[in-house]
Amino acid sequence: MKDEMLSLPGYRLCDYLLVLQPHEELCNKIMHIKKEFAEKYQAPSAAFGRPQITLATFSQILMMEDRICNRLKMIGMAMPAFKIELKDFGSFPSHTIYINVDTKVATKLLIKHLKTAQQLLKTNEQKPHFIEDSHLTVARKLLPWQFEKGWLEYSHKHFTGRFIANSMLLLRRPDGAKSYQPVQRFEFLNMPVVTKQGELF
Repeated sequence: MKDEMLSLPGYRLCDYLLVLQPHEELCNKIMHIKKEFAEKYQAPSAAFGRPQITLATFSQILMMEDRICNRLKMIGMAMPAFKIELKDFGSFPSHTIYINVDTKVATKLLIKHLKTAQQLLKTNEQKPHFIEDSHLTVARKLLPWQFEKGWLEYSHKHFTGRFIANSMLLLRRPDGAKSYQPVQRFEFLNMPVVTKQGELF
């Protein structure tokens, strides 16, 4: 029965990412770093994917998307725009190299607000995953040698960049698809928004 339900269009399971994206000029600067890493350390996947800071990842059926978007829009409307400072590089040992987010207070506050919507974002099998430790990935899923050599170099490299986060973007990847597509952008408007607990469900 469950398989039959999942084969109906509205019940199709999708993966979602909620992200902050830098402005175009900074994106290009970071893409240059990603491509350079990809060539030097034979890690082609590093050259793909627009630079972004992931706030949350979750899976949900397609028919829930409108309700999720309405809720995220309310959260965005209440949030003021904030500055993000990027500085130098960090790593998750043995597999990921990233650019540090130096200003984490505002992203942590945003994630705290996003957590109020977690009932909407979870399925029976999966809970949403909120990325508390904000970072901007350069390369992930690296082999041990790629990580060791890459981190030896990038741990000494310097990088600075900043941008104003004035919106968050929801991206969707249907089950079986390879890439994420934009769904909707939610502006940070710093407006007083009243949400009742009952609206979560």
